[in-house]
Amino acid sequence: MQQRELGRTHRNVSAIGLGTWQLGADWGSVDEADALAVLDAAYEAGVNFFDTADVYGDGRSEQLIGTWLKANPDAGVTVATKMGRRVEQLPENYTMDAFRAWNDRSRKNLGVDTLDLVQLHCPPTPVYSTDAIYDALDTMVDEGRMANYGVSVETVDEALTAMARPNIATVQIIINAFRHKPLETVLPAAREAGVGIIARVPLASGLLTNRYTLQTEFAKDDHRNFNRDGSSFDVGETFSGVDYATGLEAASEFAKLAAAEAPEATSAQVALAWLAAQDGVSTIIPGARNAQQARANAAAGSLQISEGFTASVRDLYDAKLREQIHPRW
Repeated sequence: MQQRELGRTHRNVSAIGLGTWQLGADWGSVDEADALAVLDAAYEAGVNFFDTADVYGDGRSEQLIGTWLKANPDAGVTVATKMGRRVEQLPENYTMDAFRAWNDRSRKNLGVDTLDLVQLHCPPTPVYSTDAIYDALDTMVDEGRMANYGVSVETVDEALTAMARPNIATVQIIINAFRHKPLETVLPAAREAGVGIIARVPLASGLLTNRYTLQTEFAKDDHRNFNRDGSSFDVGETFSGVDYATGLEAASEFAKLAAAEAPEATSAQVALAWLAAQDGVSTIIPGARNAQQARANAAAGSLQISEGFTASVRDLYDAKLREQIHPRW
């Protein structure tokens, strides 16, 4: 597995990481044994970066990772968590007292004294430009509560605003074959600033696996069922904000390109390899519901992507998706 420096953390992490939203059971039920098996399989396949959040399963994802860390004390895995979604999304709710309370809860869940990386979890836009927020985060680093901090964002403008701050170590943002705007604006700025980029939703909530149809039914508690219109959180987090039917058509076209590029790989693996190959991406965080998926995702780290394929993906995006993506993203 290729290792890359994660921005201003100066930690080396695997090009393919592991997103653990699904381990919190927010994508349908995942029992503890299966969750720990996912973490085992990912680590054994070379993954050394786990991404979680304090609201994934109301802390369940963090707790499962904490259980795994206790059983693997010398693993050397970097764990990134997030904070900020436990309150009504108003800028005035982002206070030092709240930060410390959220931080205490995450440290307890993960069973560590110092968190490797804490990210503000897609807070209200004004938070990214508020001096007091960064002063509070700097204080928490000084207190030894966390080693580094970053932000998770919804928009390019939020990313660029955060990257202007000298101690922002990382930016997490949606990038995939169906979401190109960050490639054109955020990645060049991140390279210049030395900020790490964590690419989330790398498979467009599963669209890029090319396994879904118009008849596919998602579980009642799966956000791909209840958040297509953004009624629960930002619609960009579900299918990258792409209309489902349009996404299916684009996924079918992408799968044809992928099969020609790497006949031995799945459409999902090629999508991950394409994203990992983008200059400036530090790590990508696909999720996995079982050990087999975790191993398959990690294997994408060894695929080589040609310039011709990259050009074809850009053409597909321009033809089917660019005009559909909301300017916000």
